[in-house]
Amino acid sequence: MRIEDHLFAVIMAGGSGTRLWPVSRKDHPKHTLPLVSGQSLFQITVERLLKLFKHEKILIVTTSDQFDTLHKQTPGIPINNFLIEPNPRGTASVAGLAAAVINARDPDAVMALFPSDHHISNTDLFIIYMKLAFRVAAMGFLVTLGIEPTYPATGYGYIQKGNTIKGEFVFPVFEVEKFKEKPGTQQAEEMLKSQDYSWNSGIFIWQTSKILEEFQIHMPLLSKTLGRIVGSMDTGALEIILQREWEDLEIQTIDYGVMESAQDVAVIPTSGLGWNDIGSWDSLFEVLEMDNEHNIIFNSETIGVDTHDSLVYGAKKKRLVATIGVENLIIIDSGDILLVCKRHQSQQVKEIVRILKEKDQENYL
Repeated sequence: MRIEDHLFAVIMAGGSGTRLWPVSRKDHPKHTLPLVSGQSLFQITVERLLKLFKHEKILIVTTSDQFDTLHKQTPGIPINNFLIEPNPRGTASVAGLAAAVINARDPDAVMALFPSDHHISNTDLFIIYMKLAFRVAAMGFLVTLGIEPTYPATGYGYIQKGNTIKGEFVFPVFEVEKFKEKPGTQQAEEMLKSQDYSWNSGIFIWQTSKILEEFQIHMPLLSKTLGRIVGSMDTGALEIILQREWEDLEIQTIDYGVMESAQDVAVIPTSGLGWNDIGSWDSLFEVLEMDNEHNIIFNSETIGVDTHDSLVYGAKKKRLVATIGVENLIIIDSGDILLVCKRHQSQQVKEIVRILKEKDQENYL
């Protein structure tokens, strides 16, 4: 059997992306925004995957309110490859739904699961790592790509590598010793020094038959629901079954729901991918080109006097943003909201989002 004939990709594209608030909102989440190279992060993800997968082998799991936007951005993806969740229930349900649908199409399928909003600058190296991951998945492993840590990050989950998996591989492959939740600063520093850990990229590769077996063991309620969904696919009752049963599912991540307890889990530590999950405005300094003063100005007409190491984003190019004596600031003008914060505090926009929710100011979300 040629693995290449049975490869499928699944893109998770249903989140709200509030970490780039106030530009990323419910109606236009982060992955749909043209933040890099004039394309949305979702479009860039699809473009990258087309180097490995055919259009008809790429599936998108999203919500009904995002379908039109995503379909317009990638008209080459067949409509029946868009799987619509009635309500987001976490990445476990996304992985399970996609695996069940793909397995019904091809019982020998090898499926790769991707976030829709990550940046990877070295596509050629990414392809090499993915081809290795396909080989390891075909051996019966649940595979995840790890990212080489470059600093003691507290915003990422970590993966500890265990014993080396034997084989003639272009890069080392390891058993997963354990998954670690987002650590505190001291623990993150210790893990960085040990060199035994990778950041959790959120990219997973496995045989659909294998992951469905693991769902049966570790998330039996979801497994039974998936069975009923697959059974309804040829009856025209798929949407009815989804609407009726999806709401009762536990909200859970694939990491905690399955991967942390599963057998035969492998990690491929990667380096040199230029990976970034663009988890804050500050992270754009690692992705976008800076001017001579180390500023990033985009989608905005800006005049800066004595302005350094700052980012300015404007919702309207005809609206002038002027700065004087500014350093290490994030300035975001979304049209109805102006955000100003220090660079190292840009992750704290989630606090603003939390306050707005408490005050029922949904119009700003």
